Amino acid sequence: MEGRCPYKLDVTGQDVHAEAQALREQGSGIAMVELPGNVRGWVVVGHDLAMELLNSPKVSKNPRMHWPAWISGEIGADWPLASWPTMENMTTAYGQEHQRLRRPVVKAFTPKRVRAMQPYIERTVAGLLDRLAETPPGETVDLKRNFSYPLPATIICDLFGVPEADRAAVLRGGEKTPDSSLTPEEAEANIRDWHEQFGKLIASKRAHPQDDLTTDLLLGDGDDRLTDNELIGTLFVALGAGSETVMNLVTHAVLKLLTHPEQRAMVADGRASWDDVIEETLRLESPLNMLPLRFAVEDLEIDGTIVPKGDPILMGYGAIGRDPAVHGETAEEWDVTRADKEHLSFGYGTHYCFGAPLARLEAKIALPALFERFPDIQLAVTPDDLESQGTFIMNGHKTLDVVLEKAPVPAGAV
Repeated sequence: MEGRCPYKLDVTGQDVHAEAQALREQGSGIAMVELPGNVRGWVVVGHDLAMELLNSPKVSKNPRMHWPAWISGEIGADWPLASWPTMENMTTAYGQEHQRLRRPVVKAFTPKRVRAMQPYIERTVAGLLDRLAETPPGETVDLKRNFSYPLPATIICDLFGVPEADRAAVLRGGEKTPDSSLTPEEAEANIRDWHEQFGKLIASKRAHPQDDLTTDLLLGDGDDRLTDNELIGTLFVALGAGSETVMNLVTHAVLKLLTHPEQRAMVADGRASWDDVIEETLRLESPLNMLPLRFAVEDLEIDGTIVPKGDPILMGYGAIGRDPAVHGETAEEWDVTRADKEHLSFGYGTHYCFGAPLARLEAKIALPALFERFPDIQLAVTPDDLESQGTFIMNGHKTLDVVLEKAPVPAGAV
């Protein structure tokens, strides 16, 4: 580490890809960074190193075991990223404990069960498109707010039996937690809020069991029985990841197709598939830019760089998908015909995203349906006018303003 200074991450995430390039220039596939609160951390930006560390017992996700600053109370609930180490679920567990907490949820997301959901997803997409069709021709509409977000949010809330009236409050924590610019007061309030909201959901299902995944988790027995804190943490990650990441995937895919008409034509005439669109979008525009938090179980020596025991590590998925060592000189370009679209945007190994099959299916149904229903859809702004989501954790835009249909030509116009 001699002579190296930590790169101070932009907590507002104004240009996550330029930042990824700056981190990559540090070399060795991992970069020292300054996290909010002047906390030293590390971001993995190399594809091969990410695969190694994602599957290594030398790296833990459990702050209660392997983050001295959290254990001692030096870093607490007022830290801007405190929601991540606070939650108790499969994403903050290590070793056998991780498998125990993951098992009950994975049962609900097997490929067979996900495939059986296709008719339901198709109906959900159709309903959202019907509402979009009420937009007057020529009028601007925010596609993220009115399509990309409600699609996964509706599906995941239906799966877990979240009542309509409670959905905004339940999802609020998942929307605020990725905000890397939270003040200490906002960070603490957010943790209290999502604990309270999921606690209410659990209490309601315990009193009135229903045919949903929340009730299934409550009824687990033996090793699959979760404590209330583990239930809250599991619901938090399932609903948050099940809505925010799919939202960004669909939004990015639509934007890429609108700004690459020649590749959109390839999809339309069959020279490229919707799977090509989805996988290339996941590679180039990982919905998660940097995922907190892992911890060095021991000193890690990485190509001459020492990551000290106990230091926090983030997976820089936004940079990993653009690694030129894997994707060459065109790594920064969106190309649906690319032969090798390998990416790690759903993770790798034991922590591979259990919701990946569902996310892919939602996108594969939503995208062709959108472009079939609105073949004249176009951006209402220039790509440069799109604002970032405002965080270094997520990779997304605040809005995606489009015009779905051309405005009618006035009578008598030439």
